[in-house]
Amino acid sequence: MVMTRNVVGAGYGFGDWFLQRITAIAMMVYVVVLALCLLLGPELSRESWHALMSGAFMRVLSVVFILSVAYHAWVGVRNIWMDYIKPVGLRIALHSVTALTLIACAGWATQILWRL
Repeated sequence: MVMTRNVVGAGYGFGDWFLQRITAIAMMVYVVVLALCLLLGPELSRESWHALMSGAFMRVLSVVFILSVAYHAWVGVRNIWMDYIKPVGLRIALHSVTALTLIACAGWATQILWRL
């Protein structure tokens, strides 16, 4: 069975566009929740920050935020590489470096968060 990929026309890229909007909403929710916690919570100190970030709700919300940032960045940068880098080998190398960098950054951010 041979599958052909439609590179133009209605619907191409809709999934990435939609997921990028979902990640933007997730990031916005996180920023609003964090801002409310900081504005309405006790005076900011290491202890209050630790108490805020050690709860399961904020940890899960923070991991969702970190993954949302990584995926959101991946879609944007990947589209830049696809639009402006024409040599296929260079484009694949840039995709690989971008993906590995975003995975490493997401892992590092999660490690920092859970180390608190």
